[in-house]
Amino acid sequence: MPTENELFNAVDALLEEVAQDDLPSPAERKRLREAAGLSQDQIAKALKSRRETIGNWESGETEPRPPKRAAYARLLEGLATRFPAPADDAPAAAPAPVAPEAFTGPAPAPAPAAEAPTPQAPAAAARPAPAAKPAASSRRPGAKKAVAKKTTMPAATVDPRFENGPLAVIDADTNGQVSAYCVGGLVLDVPAKTIPALVDWTLTEARLGQARLHRNGRDADPILVLTASALERFGLPAALSEEERHAGRIPAGHKVVKQIERAGLQMTQRGFGPWARLYRDPEGSRRRCVQLCILPWHALDVREWGRKDDPELLLTMHPADLVQYLGLYAARVMTPRGSTATTGLELMTALRPPTRAEKNPATGEFERAYNEDALTQLYPVVPCEVPDEHPILKGRFARHYLRTPAEMLMEEPYDWCRPLTDEECANPYLVVVDLNMSFAAAANGLTVGLNGPTHLTGNPQFDPALPGSWLVDLSHVDLSRARVNGRTVDGSRLPSPFTPTGEHPKGPAWYATPTVQYAVELGFDVAPIEAYVRTQTGRYLDSWYKRLRDAYVETMADMGVTTDLQGQEFLEAMARRKQADPTMALLETAIKATAKGAIGKLRQRSRGQVPYYEPYPALDRWTWRPDIRAAVLANQRTGLHRKLMKTAAAADLYPVAIGTDAIVYPSPGPSPLDVLPYTPESKPAPGTFRLGVSPGMVKHQGTQTVLWAEQQFEERGGVFNISNLIKTDQSAGEGE
Repeated sequence: MPTENELFNAVDALLEEVAQDDLPSPAERKRLREAAGLSQDQIAKALKSRRETIGNWESGETEPRPPKRAAYARLLEGLATRFPAPADDAPAAAPAPVAPEAFTGPAPAPAPAAEAPTPQAPAAAARPAPAAKPAASSRRPGAKKAVAKKTTMPAATVDPRFENGPLAVIDADTNGQVSAYCVGGLVLDVPAKTIPALVDWTLTEARLGQARLHRNGRDADPILVLTASALERFGLPAALSEEERHAGRIPAGHKVVKQIERAGLQMTQRGFGPWARLYRDPEGSRRRCVQLCILPWHALDVREWGRKDDPELLLTMHPADLVQYLGLYAARVMTPRGSTATTGLELMTALRPPTRAEKNPATGEFERAYNEDALTQLYPVVPCEVPDEHPILKGRFARHYLRTPAEMLMEEPYDWCRPLTDEECANPYLVVVDLNMSFAAAANGLTVGLNGPTHLTGNPQFDPALPGSWLVDLSHVDLSRARVNGRTVDGSRLPSPFTPTGEHPKGPAWYATPTVQYAVELGFDVAPIEAYVRTQTGRYLDSWYKRLRDAYVETMADMGVTTDLQGQEFLEAMARRKQADPTMALLETAIKATAKGAIGKLRQRSRGQVPYYEPYPALDRWTWRPDIRAAVLANQRTGLHRKLMKTAAAADLYPVAIGTDAIVYPSPGPSPLDVLPYTPESKPAPGTFRLGVSPGMVKHQGTQTVLWAEQQFEERGGVFNISNLIKTDQSAGEGE
């Protein structure tokens, strides 16, 4: 039987044969091109046409024909989104619903041009009187209208398919009336009395969903978030039993599951659990799939989506506030797909789809083709890159054997601490600065492997252009008297850049390409013994990083922390941001968790679903790529060490502890401004840590006294990592 994805790909391929019937007027075509600053030659080159042909299309003398008509329509649609016609020139139209937080999606047909712009959500605004709809989709008379909060997102044309936004919160009142709270304050009356009826209402009436983020991707399915009252209304348990929690679903004999089966709906193999996906076979080009997020079953982990100091927050939020929060996340990141880690991984695929429809010139038929800039299939794994429970290691090591660095690639973030010197103890304070979204920042611009490994033996020559794993001895690298910018740095007071513990390597070990490249940058010779490299490379994570960066920066700006703030102004804005807008504070946490979790998901470990050394579900994903995770973490750690070296050279300043991306410095004062080096012009010293909101810059994590640190060491019987114990905000997570 064909899979759901295969059916969807086949339908998408059929769409390629359908030309766009409606094009803007010839005058509008010319206006759009000139507004974008494009020449007729540029468009002709992109569409594989002649300049004169483009001119004829703009004058109305001729009309484009398939297959170029669809591509030209796609271009004009994208330009119209970016350069809408002035209000005076826009044609008059009857009032139509304008739903905040909806999206404009590209047409189904692909274009030979570059990646389509990422859709943006409009600002929340008052909703005009809606056009006539079926009674089931109208606002419930007398329903409370949720207050739409202001956002800084630019307005965008609403896709009529998703005019009510990407998701809705389903809630029931004491009379049993079910309502769907949508973004922007809209409340819809839901006539459904069963889960199958709710799904069918969503597919036919609700107009929920999100447009694709890439022209070769697919639209996001609508999400329904069910509250406790909704569960009671639809006959679902308020909480899962211990056995059901372990299984991750309610039993197959439950009455709701039987209703779903009788209605002809299908479920994924995960069954009906906290994140349940229900669907019917596609109808033409349209997916018919709805995902349920069951809030009381802890579908939204409080550590990622909520606040650790208020575990019941999400359960007690008003549906209007909850949909505003999740709608903003969907608008700025994407529609949630499960945990933040799962959503972050899905975001990679949404922005770099593995396949596209391509016409076979010999047969004229559209076939599935692979995109060169994406992860497209499963490849053989490398023993040194996989975790201990991986099936490939079965029979190689004893059950609880601890592999050595020469047997396992150990690219992890720093967990390092050292005793304070007498000179450092003379400082009264320990100040901790924390890198913003350090894993996402490390992914930016990083070249990773996209294909399978090639095994190099016989002392291969190191090539920094080849991502992968290298077995090399770096024990000869001595940084005790390193020279940086003409100054000597005491490297013995810094962690080694080659190990997560900061200890000096003792012999041959496996390293990712960024780590070996950093040893070369420091001026040392490297002589690999063997390697596993990838020859097809690309900057796969760039668009993923940019999407998360923009989401983070925009959210911080909504809390008053903008990119132009510096010094004391920045520190003060950061200190008051969570009081400025609690919803945005939740969104900040979710975005950071998405970035961090997605990188970890690239090497997801077994959760005990199967016995040791047996295949587990994550291994079936094309995005299970431990080599890419290792490259990101190696780049994060070596990039951090680079800044440590430059800070030491600029100010003779050395850290005493590092935990992931939190750096502890002895300081004469309690503020980062008292310790971070600045030039005589009051600018951050080049190459050192810089206060700011952008990913890769630092913020203040917390301050403690040196006396406190000494007491901690004494109580715990030795030196341990104090970096993540020093927090001004105790609800903050460990690292980002």
